Amino acid sequence: MKDLFKHASSSWVKYDRYEWKKGKDNKFYITPAPNAMPKIYDPLKEYQQMVLDALNVGLMIRSSSKRKIREAIMKFVTKYGLLGLMTALPTTPSFIDYKAVYLPTNHFLREEVMDTQKYLSYFFPFEKPYFFKNGKDSLWNTNGDRTMIALAMTFRKEPEAQVMCFMRNYAERYDWLEQTFQDWSFTFLSSFLFYEEDEEMDEDTRDIYRQGMAAFGGIAPNYHIELW
Repeated sequence: MKDLFKHASSSWVKYDRYEWKKGKDNKFYITPAPNAMPKIYDPLKEYQQMVLDALNVGLMIRSSSKRKIREAIMKFVTKYGLLGLMTALPTTPSFIDYKAVYLPTNHFLREEVMDTQKYLSYFFPFEKPYFFKNGKDSLWNTNGDRTMIALAMTFRKEPEAQVMCFMRNYAERYDWLEQTFQDWSFTFLSSFLFYEEDEEMDEDTRDIYRQGMAAFGGIAPNYHIELW
């Protein structure tokens, strides 16, 4: 892993404060707190601890109280930012460039094709961005927020949807976050035990681990990695 990321860098955004909010759908979300300030950082500088923290959150989901799980997820988000699920679920993070959003099989949304406005509503449940779309043409703005304008200019070369993930009114459903952490830890355990205990397993057990690894949908944050 050290050799893989030794000459690489990436950029992500986290806010100094997040909060819980309940949407009209009675689902809980995590979103930046009002007037929270964003910070750009390189997640690859602390990738080992970040991966370890994510796995620990996922592993505790089956054995800890709901309160402890909520606290752990909020602690992770505060330390590293939201996951950027909006760009991870579609077939491409540049989904705004298409007429609609195309979705592969995933745990959260069953539609294979979805109207862009409807899709955005899952991630902007409280304050919707000014967004207009006609076919492949789209337009959105930051409503005059100077901090958000500066953030958008910093990431102007990235897909529009990724920039929208960094906005103050972006939110992610708590149950989706919980499921994602659990999926990551399950995949890790399946692959780890498969190779660690390969010689001691019978074929039926080995097949169960294979199925476990194959079941993972591959939902992952849309980090953009560059070599320097």
